[in-house]
Amino acid sequence: MRARVEVQQYRLSGRGAAACRASRLTLAALAVLAACGAPDDRAPPASGPAGGIPAAAAEPAIEQPVVLFLGDSLTAGFGVGAEEAYPARIQQRIDAARLDYRVVNAGVSGDTSAGGRRRIAWLLRQPVAVLVLALGANDMLRGQSLDALRDNLRAIIAETRAAYPAARTVIAGMRAPSNLGRRYVEGFDAIFPALASETHSALVPFLLEGVAGDARLNQSDGVHPNAAGHRVIAETVWKVLEPLLQAQPATSG
Repeated sequence: MRARVEVQQYRLSGRGAAACRASRLTLAALAVLAACGAPDDRAPPASGPAGGIPAAAAEPAIEQPVVLFLGDSLTAGFGVGAEEAYPARIQQRIDAARLDYRVVNAGVSGDTSAGGRRRIAWLLRQPVAVLVLALGANDMLRGQSLDALRDNLRAIIAETRAAYPAARTVIAGMRAPSNLGRRYVEGFDAIFPALASETHSALVPFLLEGVAGDARLNQSDGVHPNAAGHRVIAETVWKVLEPLLQAQPATSG
C-alpha cells in the first residue's frame, strides 16, 4: 500500500507572520527566504508535539522506511503548499517506481542549520532510511558563521547515522549571491561538496539548478519556486536519490 507524503512542520507563529509581512517592505527577496514563517530562534524543543509539530504527525506508520527531507521554506513549499512541494513530487516518483518508502517533509520556513540540528532527534523517532539534508540557505542570508553551518550539518548527519547506521544521506547544495563578498561566497559554496565527500554522502550540487533566476519557475518574490519550479527541483533531486533507493533494501536497519 502506497503512503501519502507526510508533513511535519512547526506552526507559523504570530511573530513569524509579522516578519514575513515586514520583509516585503525591507529586504525584499533575500529577506523573504530568511524571515517568512521563521520559527522563534529560541528554538522549539526536540521533544515532539509540544514544540509545535501537529499531534497527528506524532503517529507515523511504524514499519515503512522513511525518506526524510530536512529543510527550510524551499522544502516546506512556501507559497504553494506541501502537496505541490518537491518532496511530494518525490513521493509520486517513489510510488510510480513501486519502491516501499514513505516521504516525510520536515521543511520549516525560515529554518537554519541550527534549527535543523535541534529538531533532528525528534524526527529520528521514525525509521529513517534516507536523509535528504537541504539546509543552509538561511544561514547564508543571515551572514552566519560558515564554521557553525558546517558543524551543524555534520552533527545532523552523525546523529542520523548513530540512530540508523544503514541510513544513506543526500546533501542538497546551495549557492550564495555574489554581493555577500568573494570570501564568504567561495567558503559557503564549498561547504556542501566538501561535506558530502567527508561524510560519504550523495550530493545534489545545487538544489535550485534550472530554477533560480527563472521568473517562469518562481513566485513573485523571485526566490521561492512556484509549482512548476518544484517539479524541476524534484527532477534534480530524483536523479541523485533514485539510485540510492533502488540499491538500498527498504529497511532503516
